[in-house]
Amino acid sequence: MAASTAYGYPVQLVQPDGRRVLDTHYAPLVADVGPEKLREMYRDMVVARRLDTEAVALQRQGELGLWAPLLGQEAAQVGSAHALAADDYVFTSYREHAVAWCRGVDPAEMTRLWRGCALSGWDPAKVNITNPAIVVGSQGLHATGYAMGAKLDGAEIATVVYFGDGATSQGDLSEAMVFAVSWGAGVVFFCQNNHWAISAPTRVQSPMPLAQRAAGFGMPAVQVDGNDVLAVLAVTRRAVRHAREGAGPFFVEALTYRMGPHTTSDDPTRYRTPADLEEWAARDPIDRIRRLLEREGLADDAFFEQVTATADDAAMRLRRGTVEMPDPGPEALFDHVYATDHPLIEQERAEYAAYLAGFAAEKEEVRR
Repeated sequence: MAASTAYGYPVQLVQPDGRRVLDTHYAPLVADVGPEKLREMYRDMVVARRLDTEAVALQRQGELGLWAPLLGQEAAQVGSAHALAADDYVFTSYREHAVAWCRGVDPAEMTRLWRGCALSGWDPAKVNITNPAIVVGSQGLHATGYAMGAKLDGAEIATVVYFGDGATSQGDLSEAMVFAVSWGAGVVFFCQNNHWAISAPTRVQSPMPLAQRAAGFGMPAVQVDGNDVLAVLAVTRRAVRHAREGAGPFFVEALTYRMGPHTTSDDPTRYRTPADLEEWAARDPIDRIRRLLEREGLADDAFFEQVTATADDAAMRLRRGTVEMPDPGPEALFDHVYATDHPLIEQERAEYAAYLAGFAAEKEEVRR
């Protein structure tokens, strides 16, 4: 790894205007990426943004309690997700909706947790990706523990943990990196540096590039243009190969920008200027890959119309799954508290059922 890729200019393979960048180190890692793969990644980015837009609308309409938009971070998520194998395991924070889509999560299951009527959204065992982790940075320890177990089992997989720049200020993540290096665990620490930890800019959190922190823990790191889906794919391919081959953890810092609010309860106009947003909008990750496709004659109007239809269909499934989601019964409070049956839980379930039945009896007396 050349030092400049970690501490100098970030890796970039496609410029904002769609022109390719001559890179002899990382371009070979995506030499197999032809027109079909480029179109697939473009489609996934468009679908992810459409799902995100629909979820924000649902929250504004009172159908969701909260949503964490990913607007602007589609390339970082889709590019990295496309570098993973089916048996690799992903630990997410709360904004990786595009990664979930790429791993095969049904849009109808994406909002269960955010609607507040389920303990989780999907079955992680079916798609090898966890549900959203609300506690900032905690998933780093979970991923490291999983990777340590995988190493002991002799599994040649990569474990990827996603987090934001704000999470790098959390002790949990530092502890995770210490353990990962000490045990040689195959964890790819994937930082989406979107420049804002809610209202705190990255420069307040760290006086140096976040990728430099990896050296202090003893792991290699690469800084990549997070709005360049092809560069993200190349860098993540290198990182996961490093992990699968038993070489230990790897740190990726994807420089991107959160163009929306931190969550739907946030007002970003209070802490950032329109000029900042305008500057990053000119680097829009979807526009960049579309310009590449158009410049190289790899897509036509029919293709883009088909992508729009696919995205609209996915959004419809997300909306239908949300509004038709049944409210759980009160007794569901006691489900999944323990992995196996527990006598205390069963006792509490029975007592609560009797308590609820008392209200039913009172209502019956009133009607009489």
